[in-house]
Amino acid sequence: MSTQLVDFDDAVARYDPVLGIEVHVELGTATKMFDAAPVTFGAEPNTQVTPVSLGLPGALPSLNQTAVEYAVKIGLALNCTIARTCRFARKNYFYPDLPKNFQTSQYDEPIAYDGWLDVELADGEVVRVEIERAHMEEDAGKNTHVGGHDGRLQGAEYSLVDYNRAGIPLVEIVTRPILGTGARAPEVAAAYVRTLRDIFRTLGVSEARMERGNVRADVNVSLRPSPQAPLGTRTETKNVNSFRSVERSVRYEVARQAAVLDGGGRVVQETRHFHEGDGSTSAGRVKSDAEDYRYFPEPDLVPLAPDPAWVEEVRATLPELPAARRRRLVTEWGFADAEMRDVVNAGALDLIEATTAAGATPAAARKWWMGELSRVGAQTETPLEDLPITPAQVAALQALVDSGRVNDKLARQVLEGVLAGEGDPEAVVAARGLEVVSDDGPLLTAIDAALAAQPDIADKIRSGNLGPIGAVIGAVMKATRGQADAGRVRELVLERVNG
Repeated sequence: MSTQLVDFDDAVARYDPVLGIEVHVELGTATKMFDAAPVTFGAEPNTQVTPVSLGLPGALPSLNQTAVEYAVKIGLALNCTIARTCRFARKNYFYPDLPKNFQTSQYDEPIAYDGWLDVELADGEVVRVEIERAHMEEDAGKNTHVGGHDGRLQGAEYSLVDYNRAGIPLVEIVTRPILGTGARAPEVAAAYVRTLRDIFRTLGVSEARMERGNVRADVNVSLRPSPQAPLGTRTETKNVNSFRSVERSVRYEVARQAAVLDGGGRVVQETRHFHEGDGSTSAGRVKSDAEDYRYFPEPDLVPLAPDPAWVEEVRATLPELPAARRRRLVTEWGFADAEMRDVVNAGALDLIEATTAAGATPAAARKWWMGELSRVGAQTETPLEDLPITPAQVAALQALVDSGRVNDKLARQVLEGVLAGEGDPEAVVAARGLEVVSDDGPLLTAIDAALAAQPDIADKIRSGNLGPIGAVIGAVMKATRGQADAGRVRELVLERVNG
């Protein structure tokens, strides 16, 4: 039986969507949260473990100091208050891939709380998201279900457990209800997660690669009949790991819940699974409330009391955050706000800054990355940062244009060569013979041939009609395979005709 959906626009016209987002970020520490097992992505299963990772009897945890520092950095970047004291708790829940049978997390005393984050949407609108808390915990392992469809548990013959990920440090960031987003709820959700991802990378606390699961979002959605009504029953779509999927999951849940409410039904408070193929969600388990986890203080870890002086030292080391950086660069580069938004949305900000640092002007760097290289990226479905060209090579290409050694047409051919792996721009110019013809001799020969082929053009030019000069320039450019300097050709034509 297919799930009934309401048209999204119709749903948000009659219901007020409310969001809540829990983002988990794996911290880029060398070892795990509570033991010295290494953190290595892609290692052979069950090789990055210790007795603590495996939950063996008598194994005692020891807190990772770097993970605490990273958590404090995240809290400060999100405008949170850093707790004077906090503690860990046991979250009792059956995790087949966390062998202790509980997760060491933080409950009523998180390390950071009461923050906010301003999220800029594609058109420049800014939405403030209130942060309830950012707390430390450990990741679970990974289950591989064998024999089922698409690796799912349903229909699987057996499951394999890899404990390599068990115990990797996490910070979970929990929002307060995000209100008033209306039809833009899907966009706000995706932009919020993207903004967090950029902050994690800027802070250097995580690689924040969503395709590897470094950043995962649990997306809560509920509907109510009006902004004045009490909050509705929420669902939580678990472990969504791309911006597009975050957006699609919100759209689907709004449309699905509206259909349930329209039919007189009740939304079930449950976790749901997102399906990349069609953008749908399906029911998981009935969602537990906090009391169902039977939290109690972790007896094997002492309370944590970050020294306020140390917290201020950490604050002083924070790098320029993405929003402040964009404000600075838009002024330095002279870009319009809309131009900067396009750059950010295209993922070209770092590339343009690096190209500028390598010697190009901001305008020239933007021209290449947002023009020809964006076109190549779109055609090949390749993100700009993954194209086989570096900012230094783009700057070197622009230097060839600025010096007059290549024109725009030749520069595009040079670019093709660099992307094809033929070397740096200088090497491509030399190998392909693409440098602008600067010797007047060959240009005059081509001009004479063009004038001889169209004798009436010289008379028209002498009489003051300069329009036909374009035909001569075109013929010369063709004869030189585009390697002539059009401005110099124009000068030589006028000298030849009027000489």
